[in-house]
Amino acid sequence: MSVTVTAMTAEHWPAVERIYAQGIATGHATFEAAPPSWEQFDAGKLPDHRLVALDDDGSVLGWAAASPVSDRCAYAGVVEHSVYVDPSAQGRGIGRTLLVALLEDARGKGVWTVQSGIFPENVASLAVHAAAGFRVVGTRERLGRMTYGPLQDQWRDVVLVEKRL
Repeated sequence: MSVTVTAMTAEHWPAVERIYAQGIATGHATFEAAPPSWEQFDAGKLPDHRLVALDDDGSVLGWAAASPVSDRCAYAGVVEHSVYVDPSAQGRGIGRTLLVALLEDARGKGVWTVQSGIFPENVASLAVHAAAGFRVVGTRERLGRMTYGPLQDQWRDVVLVEKRL
């Protein structure tokens, strides 16, 4: 099966939202308790940095998107990104394909640093990022407390990774 990476559109949202919810359900993807609405997602993610991976029949296998880290002009080229893969497509290189495509896209559009915060328990994500050339900046200990799921009320560490373009 081939994989095509293309720009995310509103038409992809139902599948993106489903994949996002599946990631949230693991308890190791985000502090968010539920996916946002399309309108919230659209307002929070940079339009030039939203991608989906599609299989041969056009089904969404995963997605990647980036947000600005600050509205200060000094940080105009620094983004924070997310990559999510449908559980049925995990282990097939979809995450790395999306991440590499996002980096290539960002490099051509004025981004100089791409970063992300990853729970230390998410070893697959840490491995994908390391393979794509990200470095671990450090661990932010007890950065936030979970508000949902089996880890509710537990403080979580977050590993900060970055790649300079």
